[in-house]
Amino acid sequence: MTSAGDAAARGAPAHAALVGATIRIPIPGPLAEASFLQRPNRFLLLCRLRHTGEVVAAHLADPGRLKEILLPGVRIWLRREPAGRGARSTAWSALLVEAADGLVSLHTTLPNRLVRVAIEARALQELDGWELERAEVPLGRSRIDFLLRRGDERLALEVKSVSLVEGGLALFPDAVTARGARHVRELTLLAGRPGWAAGILFVVQRANPQGVRAAASIDPTFAAALTAARAAGVHILARRCRVSLEALELGEAIPCE
Repeated sequence: MTSAGDAAARGAPAHAALVGATIRIPIPGPLAEASFLQRPNRFLLLCRLRHTGEVVAAHLADPGRLKEILLPGVRIWLRREPAGRGARSTAWSALLVEAADGLVSLHTTLPNRLVRVAIEARALQELDGWELERAEVPLGRSRIDFLLRRGDERLALEVKSVSLVEGGLALFPDAVTARGARHVRELTLLAGRPGWAAGILFVVQRANPQGVRAAASIDPTFAAALTAARAAGVHILARRCRVSLEALELGEAIPCE
């Protein structure tokens, strides 16, 4: 990991001009506006289409609690999935929901796609000098989102999407996540190996938070694992993410407490 000053001191390469560039990905559409009715289970929403009044079932890719933003009657945007061979049992997918401070993505792969574009464009100052080697790499019992390289060094990077905000801070997770804690512990072990580094990048999908903190009151196990990871040298990073009906755009870095 390097700072802008470090890069300047050693003579920044030509690609350094891309650091801080606007990075955005389109929201896959077309989108249909609906009203949220209820959530029968973690992966299913019932919504009423605004243009027809029809009640439809929509797949929810985000397994988080989301109770602060999935409120009855809140506006939500769905995408109809293609019919035909291999089609899902639910014809719709939930992509966006309207929170008090703006839109929030409900599709967990979108922040990962955004970070991948940023890495490939070499547009993240905090990852200056690192290049993408592979995505979705097996690590212990898990898969890490990205494997980066810098010469003979390797960096395992995990991306976490954050939607919960309280008291001006973004909090993760919003529900107990044994899987998330396991990811953190595996990254901690990896960070101690010669030639390896590890990092966690929180992508905060809300407009106003001034920082990110582990939600110890919700998942003390995850919070303890994150504290141990930081002490072991795992890089804990965070970025804001601006969400619109058209695109996700990567915002500025914010502190991780």
